[in-house]
Amino acid sequence: MADSTITTTSVKVPGLAWDIAADVYFPADFDETAKHPVVISAHPTGSCKEQTSGNIYATALAKAGFVAIAFDASFQGESGGEPRFTEDPGFRVSDFSYVIDYLVTQDYVDENKIGVLAICGGAGYAVTATMIDRRVKALTTVVGSNVGRLMREGFSNYDPMGMLEALAKQRTAEARGAAGVVNDLLPPSVEFALENGLTDIDVTEATDYYKTDRGAAENGCTSFFFTRQGPLALWDAYDRVETFLTQPLLVVIGDKPGAFASYRLGMELYGRAASKQKELAVIEGASHYDLYDQPEPTGKALESIVPFFQTHL
Repeated sequence: MADSTITTTSVKVPGLAWDIAADVYFPADFDETAKHPVVISAHPTGSCKEQTSGNIYATALAKAGFVAIAFDASFQGESGGEPRFTEDPGFRVSDFSYVIDYLVTQDYVDENKIGVLAICGGAGYAVTATMIDRRVKALTTVVGSNVGRLMREGFSNYDPMGMLEALAKQRTAEARGAAGVVNDLLPPSVEFALENGLTDIDVTEATDYYKTDRGAAENGCTSFFFTRQGPLALWDAYDRVETFLTQPLLVVIGDKPGAFASYRLGMELYGRAASKQKELAVIEGASHYDLYDQPEPTGKALESIVPFFQTHL
């Protein structure tokens, strides 16, 4: 039970060769004999379904009368797939279609009213998934990021070729028996970050969210398996959005920019998308991580999100 007015159930979604773990959130007045619109809620990079995608946005959507489903990406959280902590854009994108495959087999789902809401890195994957899978009828991105772009920028210290060379050497070493390398994307604490000159608002607030009781969850590991991140260096979430992203689109960003670039990338997506029905919601005074869980900023975001899905689903 996520809230006194809604109910949740955990399900296993058949994937490529393993199950995808998901939680379904049902509104208080849910009628299993009727057809309902459904919103898929996708977690950020390195996160899990118990964090912002589930406990904030899926919960709020269920309170607003939608069925919502929050899922763990393949190789992460409670979903299957090995090696763990793999962040591969091909799998991250295809996860959405497997979740939709599950939904269209459920009697309570209106297959013509399936939407997607995704946060941070999950939003980049959702953009590509929405372009590919036309069963998605409306898309909302919340502080959306483009992990491929970031991999070519700050995540590789602006040296993607150097990263790929190091990755190749490490993969050879692992093939010969060396231990794998899993990199934590964040400092261990805010204090450590500040003491080491890591003062960017996104870095410090991400650390505060993921490394303290504020947002820490067992499966929210903020980690990459190093030798599996190569495909991200060549991937771009916004490739050909001018042609293929035609569904209704809502872009939600805060107006406090940081290193993870959701303000810049959100503006870019809004400007480039082919969608004839598109909206931009800029939450004043909000940072990237305020829009993960802080009541006032997320409440303001939901003032745009709920009517958007009510209109387009």
